[in-house]
Amino acid sequence: MTLSPLDPSPLRTLPADNADTPPTPPEETPPSNKSALTVLNLPMSDPRVRPLLDELAIEYDTRYGNLFGKGAAAEELNRYPAEEFAAPGGALLIVRENGESVAGGAFRRHGPQTAEFKRIWTHSAHRRRGLARFVLAELEALAARRGYRRVYLTTGPRQPEAKHLYLNSGYEAQFDLSADPETIGPLAFTKDLPSQNPNVNPNAGSHNARPGPRDGR
Repeated sequence: MTLSPLDPSPLRTLPADNADTPPTPPEETPPSNKSALTVLNLPMSDPRVRPLLDELAIEYDTRYGNLFGKGAAAEELNRYPAEEFAAPGGALLIVRENGESVAGGAFRRHGPQTAEFKRIWTHSAHRRRGLARFVLAELEALAARRGYRRVYLTTGPRQPEAKHLYLNSGYEAQFDLSADPETIGPLAFTKDLPSQNPNVNPNAGSHNARPGPRDGR
């Protein structure tokens, strides 16, 4: 079935016991076998996206305070127009479990063949389950199917768990790992994507949103 870019139908529904393909770190608990994860490609205005935006605002304010200036969290969350996270160049994925938004992430066009990942989030009540790795893999797979060849992303200097997630997921740090993160500011990472559909240009046309080959967690 071919889905339109903003079709709220699931991109894929996975039994939760299949959600973690690579070995899961000991501190992470896989999702319950009694539930399923459903990945939706949604517009920014969809109410199912609201938990992501609300919790990210709290997270940014709690971790950074006024480090980047008063109101920096709201400014960051409103930095880009919603259209940048829509097809053909972008996407916003929300992971649903038992009728609840439990994780999500988005990407936008950063360059002709580079996607920038943004808004990678896990609900505060569902952390340490490997959901962030799951979201990262879903974003990578969709970006590759859209024709992107590279991922660029940044995280803040006070989010060490995000830094370790990206390093453990094959991303290359574009900064000195031995330096104090707070002397660097935003921490940038890049990763090359496998070529899944070399004939697709992420800058033009619609896309086939059917799941491609699973590329891990």
